[in-house]
Amino acid sequence: MNIGSTRNEQGGITGQDPLPSVQARLACRAGMASTTAGVANGFVQGNLAILPEKLAASFHRFCQLNPKPCPIIGMSDVGDPRIPALGRDLDIRTDLPRYRVWRDGEVAEEPTDIMAHWRDDLVAFVLGCSFSFEEALMAEGLPLRHIEEKVRVPMYRTSIACQPAGPFAGPMVVSMRPLKPAHAIRAVQITSRFPSVHGAPVHLGHPQSIGIADISRPDYGDPVPVAADELPVFWACGVTPQAVIAAAKVPFAITHAPGLMLVTDLVNRHLAVL
Repeated sequence: MNIGSTRNEQGGITGQDPLPSVQARLACRAGMASTTAGVANGFVQGNLAILPEKLAASFHRFCQLNPKPCPIIGMSDVGDPRIPALGRDLDIRTDLPRYRVWRDGEVAEEPTDIMAHWRDDLVAFVLGCSFSFEEALMAEGLPLRHIEEKVRVPMYRTSIACQPAGPFAGPMVVSMRPLKPAHAIRAVQITSRFPSVHGAPVHLGHPQSIGIADISRPDYGDPVPVAADELPVFWACGVTPQAVIAAAKVPFAITHAPGLMLVTDLVNRHLAVL
């Protein structure tokens, strides 16, 4: 598929230059399988959790009880791979760089599309992602180490327990960005304006206080150095459902691979609360 093309409302291909968000999704359909950090700047990215309909109500309740790690920004109808509110051209089966297929709480496969796994009883949830508030942080001149080093943000399972709902219970996952103290204070102020993409940090400094034994060994993503004059700053993370799916040993689920997100047509600045 030509990455400079997009689909019209009837599903055909037009020759018009698409939005950067559409270009990102077309790149995924064409085989891009790398991190989406810094991709399609200005557009909202989302974490993905796909579950059978019989578990969808419990998961929806879990997200309502745990809005910091699991803020819902979009949800599909049962069996429908499209979520028009997030992008008319969007196909949840093909438009992420890489997926995780879970069976009995274990990752069974990491395909680049889920056409072969899609079922008529599946419901897709798209959750807000911290990549959205990173744009606001960078606009204020705050350095983000994982973007500077072109790696995935480090993410950790913590000792912070989520509120349970049905079979869903387990630890909160957090993402970490090292910042100097003055920058950390400013980051709290900035990200507080973005509650639909995790909002303010849940913890600053002392990783052991939230159950992280070794900050150099993230559970997901890539390690980044923390300088002696920096604080590790932790935000709730949309990878939390993956820790919960593993803890609950859910028979079947699909998620994104950590750091490889869905790029939507929503605009980051529209998420800010004044």
